[in-house]
Amino acid sequence: MLAKQLTVFIENRSGRLSEVLNVLKENNVNILSLSLADTTEFGLLRLIVDNAAKGKEKLTENGFSSLLSDVSIIKILHKVGSLQELLRIIDANGVNIEYMYGLSIEDSTAHVVLKASNTEKLEQILAENGISTLSTEELANL
Repeated sequence: MLAKQLTVFIENRSGRLSEVLNVLKENNVNILSLSLADTTEFGLLRLIVDNAAKGKEKLTENGFSSLLSDVSIIKILHKVGSLQELLRIIDANGVNIEYMYGLSIEDSTAHVVLKASNTEKLEQILAENGISTLSTEELANL
């Protein structure tokens, strides 16, 4: 099951992140997870929100450059070696992982957001191996 990720390109300067988050807040777009990476000149803010299309629309209206991507939110056991086992399965099937970041929801399980070079193949591999995924809506309801 694929989820939508909202990626926002922001200038690497004081207050800019707050401006992005304020646009989302003012438009009642709830942030479920985020990851921020920086370069010398700009930052890449990756967000899982409860309404990615609305978030993108409102950010565009406020002058922010953003895009929507398909990602997989994968449920794994919260124990040593679980992530490595997931990666072993993905690697064995020839899917490249472009990036990932984690989020914890429940005591016994963790979730990772994963962007792959071939999202459809990744989803097939996960289903064939009995690995649970979540939609954005399911994540919002946890």
